[in-house]
Amino acid sequence: MTRLKVWTVIPAVAVALVAGGCVESTTASGPSTDGVQLVQSGKLLTCAHLPYVPFQYKDGDQVVGFDVDVVDFAAKKLNVPQQVVDTPFDGIQSGTDLDSNQCDVVAGAITITDTRAKNFDFTVPYFQATQALLTKTGNDYKTLEDLAGKKVGVQTGTTGESYIKGWNAKHGGNITAVAFEDSALLETAVKTGQVDASINDNGILYDYAKKNPDTQVSAEFNTNEQYGFGVKKGNAALLKVLNDTIKASATDGTYAAAYQKWFGKRPSWQPGDSTSATPTTTSKG
Repeated sequence: MTRLKVWTVIPAVAVALVAGGCVESTTASGPSTDGVQLVQSGKLLTCAHLPYVPFQYKDGDQVVGFDVDVVDFAAKKLNVPQQVVDTPFDGIQSGTDLDSNQCDVVAGAITITDTRAKNFDFTVPYFQATQALLTKTGNDYKTLEDLAGKKVGVQTGTTGESYIKGWNAKHGGNITAVAFEDSALLETAVKTGQVDASINDNGILYDYAKKNPDTQVSAEFNTNEQYGFGVKKGNAALLKVLNDTIKASATDGTYAAAYQKWFGKRPSWQPGDSTSATPTTTSKG
């Protein structure tokens, strides 16, 4: 059995932990669901790579975050609990986790790109983002030119990594990109001086800088990105539930409430707004 970490999001059912970190079993009640076929009956399994604060991270024995709350809109519509499966990001963006039935949904601030859209079906956009630069307070790097000859941390498999690679290709490769497996390592590398700066999505870096005043977000780069959730190719029934609940949350106030909860302000954009990003061809971002 694949050794995956699985966390209960809504503890509304009895949960039996299987030794070795394998998938949990649950008992759920209520109707099953508008024709949606789930990988495991009675639960909605979401693959995400932890931590990615504030989108999804472990708090005690639960996984919480903005993405968790938005996927919960669909779980509640289906009358099942959501459970988060912690897996490497490569299996998420490649569609492997969906194709191997590890989960029903992939989530985690996944930028909608043409390359990824070949691997799985994206929902409508649910979040606008851009790339940002995290530095130590006082290191006022405003452009990538300022970082020539410096070390810049990137998270493996993300649009931030692609952005640095693209910049290096155009400017002679004079930034040393240092790859990290997850965002926590990436952020800590700035704090401890392993790198001069790190690049990643603005949402998580602003959250980190708020909690770590010896760091700051010194610049943003308008990469015109939007996030989507993903389902297995052809899973039209589940895709419809996700799309319907995302759109409904923008009109009934639940999206704005979740955004306020996790980002401390009202959203300037909501699903369905006319301002939209063009999918980028770069391939968390």
